[in-house]
Amino acid sequence: MLFDFAELAPRDGYKLLASCVIPRPIAWVVTEDLQGHLNAAPFSFFNIFSDDPPIVCLGVMGRQGVPKDTARNIRDTGAFVVNLVSEETAERMNVTAIEFGPEVDELAEAGLTALPSTKVKPPRIAESPVALECERFTMLDLGNGRALVVGKVLAMHIRDDAVIDAGKCYVDPPKLKLVARTHGRGWYARLSDEFDMPRIDRSDWEGRDRTANTPG
Repeated sequence: MLFDFAELAPRDGYKLLASCVIPRPIAWVVTEDLQGHLNAAPFSFFNIFSDDPPIVCLGVMGRQGVPKDTARNIRDTGAFVVNLVSEETAERMNVTAIEFGPEVDELAEAGLTALPSTKVKPPRIAESPVALECERFTMLDLGNGRALVVGKVLAMHIRDDAVIDAGKCYVDPPKLKLVARTHGRGWYARLSDEFDMPRIDRSDWEGRDRTANTPG
């Protein structure tokens, strides 16, 4: 079935995209406003898009046509920390998704601990197994209070027990027990069901037995 986005209400387009572009990693973003008030909020329109420079992109939806605190703080200060969400922290992440006012410290409401960052002013979340300290690379106003934030990763914290070899930057992803968003407002996925499918070398593909069945 074809869905023409020119004929769809934005909310319907969101339902289609969020139901099919899955799973999506969760950016649990901590920012600080010009007065020093902290804000923490989760966003599932998020991913990495470059390794050199190390770039992450974050889509921040508006609230009644007005930019959310996260977008405003990043625009004003140029700094933010992306924390990743584990199975152990998922419920507390959900608390920070409540639409609190800008004067409320979501970290305190969720019983979370703020730890100093090394490169940026906003703190990271101690309970998160991974934290990316970022500076604003560029920011695009999408209209209706929405913004696309492009951030450059300056530093990365990974829980010690998930690092296999620090010198070689080898990490044990299953130990992180990260969760991701799937469809609807409350559905998530555990990343514990994996399968291994090595990439095919070009020479192996070109030298294959062409009488055998082709994948797919």
